[in-house]
Amino acid sequence: MVTPQTNTTLEEIARLLKDADDVVICGHTSPDGDCIGSTLALVHGLRSLGKRVQGLVVDPVPENLLGIPGAEELELAAQWQGSASCFVAVDVPDLKRMGSAAAAIHEAAPLTIRVDHHAVDERYSRYSYTDPDAVSTTVLVWELLEHLEARKPEAAECCYAGLVTDSGRFEFQNTDERAFCAAAQMVAAGVDPARVSAYLYERDRLQSLQVEMRAFERMELDTQLGYAMTYLTAEDFREFNADKSDAEGVVDLLRRLKDVRVLCCLREQDGKVRLSFRSKCAIDVREIARGFGGGGHVAASGATLEYPLAEAYARVKEALVEACRRHG
Repeated sequence: MVTPQTNTTLEEIARLLKDADDVVICGHTSPDGDCIGSTLALVHGLRSLGKRVQGLVVDPVPENLLGIPGAEELELAAQWQGSASCFVAVDVPDLKRMGSAAAAIHEAAPLTIRVDHHAVDERYSRYSYTDPDAVSTTVLVWELLEHLEARKPEAAECCYAGLVTDSGRFEFQNTDERAFCAAAQMVAAGVDPARVSAYLYERDRLQSLQVEMRAFERMELDTQLGYAMTYLTAEDFREFNADKSDAEGVVDLLRRLKDVRVLCCLREQDGKVRLSFRSKCAIDVREIARGFGGGGHVAASGATLEYPLAEAYARVKEALVEACRRHG
């Protein structure tokens, strides 16, 4: 079901894109598989129609996502010097998640379009389509590509990569019939699931394992209430010569624990503390994240705090305990 902020349809967006000449596409800060997959799928699809298209990223592409077709051609928004008649924001809930450079390009474009699956109370583009029932934004892009008649093999692989990552390999609560049907269509279009899984999940750096081990050593686990939390300091990343992408697997590591219903990993970054929440039950971590100025999805959300790590940890723990008690 689309949000109240939605003011168009995918069919209308397809018509607008068919009439556009120069298109720029960009996702959110700290790009994940859905963000990169959505951007590149639309790049491939529109280029197959003869459009001039440039995909941008706010931050560098994480190493495991460099296998997505076309990832090496993405340019940093802060370094891009071009212009566009149309800007498409994909997987971006609000302007602050787009970063200042990309937001400036977005504001300068005569035509702006948003395709997303985050339920937020903001409509920042002229044309906005948001469907929070979609497992990933790439599912929406895949449907858009059908209207564009541009479901090419490269675009299918990009969409599949975003679908796999945002559904937790089809394990998260948001995985539904629509997701499996879309995946089947993508495979029929030429996707090799084993190859995609290989570059997404079988290329961890040693630093990733070191960071995960450190986070696991620090884990606080309450099996009675059903929560787990841990943290990583800036010093941890310096010690292991790691970057923030090396911490992506920590929340999934904690999620594997039998008695955990809800969890959070706190990560020091650039003088702030990044929060990553996950839920395995009816607890809505999106509401918890919103309490800290963040957002996301019912089962996976995040936020950024400008508190010292110790204070952030105490505040998050209080919120997790309260949520667990409220849900029995």
